[in-house]
Amino acid sequence: MVLEASFSPRTPRLPAEPHHIGNVEVRPGELQVLIEGVRVGFTVREFELFFALAERFDRVVPRPEIYELVWGAHMPYRDRSVDVFIRKVRSKLELVAPGWEYIHTHFGIGYRFAPQRRTVHPGH
Repeated sequence: MVLEASFSPRTPRLPAEPHHIGNVEVRPGELQVLIEGVRVGFTVREFELFFALAERFDRVVPRPEIYELVWGAHMPYRDRSVDVFIRKVRSKLELVAPGWEYIHTHFGIGYRFAPQRRTVHPGH
C-alpha cells in the first residue's frame, strides 16, 4: 500500500486513520509506528524520516531529498544527518522486529522502505 504523498509530518492536517504496510502500522496523526501491535518509540524526527520513506514505499529516495523532506532545507555538503537518523531508526525497528528488514540502503543514492523478512542462509 502506498501512502498518500500529499501530506507529510510537517503538514498540520494529518489523516487520523492508520495506514498498514506489511506488518507495519503507521499512525500519522499520533506520530507513531507499530509493528505487530508493538510501538517502535520513535522521536518526532525519527518518525518524520521513517514516514518520508514509508510514504514513498519501495522507491529509492536520494539522501538530499530525504534531508529536504525531514529537515526542510537543502542538505549541506558532506552532512551525515540522514545516515545517523537511518541508523537510529533501524536500531529501534530491530528491537521490535529482529527478523525483519525495513530500510534498504542503495549505496551512493539513498534509501528505500520495503518490509522484508530476513533470509537465513544455511550454514550461517
